[in-house]
Amino acid sequence: MHKSEKKFLEGPSSRFSELVFAFRVFHQLIVGLRKLHFIGPCVTVFGSARFNEDHPFYKLTREVSAEIAKLGFAIMTGGGPGIMEAANRGAKDVNALSIGCNIVLPKEQKHNAYLDSYVTLDYFFVRKELLRKYSFAFIVMPGGFGTLDEFFEALTLIQTHKTKTFPIVIMGVDYHKFLLEHIKQMVQEKTINEEDLHLILFTDSKEEAVQHIKKHSIDAFNLKLKKAKRAMWLLGEKKPTT
Repeated sequence: MHKSEKKFLEGPSSRFSELVFAFRVFHQLIVGLRKLHFIGPCVTVFGSARFNEDHPFYKLTREVSAEIAKLGFAIMTGGGPGIMEAANRGAKDVNALSIGCNIVLPKEQKHNAYLDSYVTLDYFFVRKELLRKYSFAFIVMPGGFGTLDEFFEALTLIQTHKTKTFPIVIMGVDYHKFLLEHIKQMVQEKTINEEDLHLILFTDSKEEAVQHIKKHSIDAFNLKLKKAKRAMWLLGEKKPTT
């Protein structure tokens, strides 16, 4: 956590300190928006930073990301190692655009080597907004607290109609079996509606994941997927190149 964020979350501070923090957040947001402006429609992949390239989840992520990228999407991740690296690497395997929104952390903060363009941020909430802003679908791979945080926040925004009904695919059925049970328990206890289950697809099939995203993203939103637009260089925007 950036020290200014830690101080902000300690409670009320001086008005000047909070104004400075607000400007820092604004600056980070503007940097991210300018950096990513021309990347085109994305699919964002969430997952753990802790899996190496020999792990089955790494291999699955690389493969499914390549298939999604073949549809014409850029692949976006948190820009770090593990699942994020695998997803970006899958995009590069098929010469598709590979994007990262990295975060400064004591550990696991270095961006991976498979990015065409990336931005490094101090604040998680800015990072999450950017990961969602350009995405027309989300793939949730096995991960930890951060992955679940990103998944549930995206799902909540869709459920409450704060954003459009973009498809969410959760891969790793056995890994996520207790998550699915918990979500079904929510339905039984009526804390969510039964139709909310249709907002998520649990699968281990690359083919099913691709077809689900094609149907509920490309077809549903009539997307015409093209390469990134040429930059106008107005505020520092630059076209990422593959």
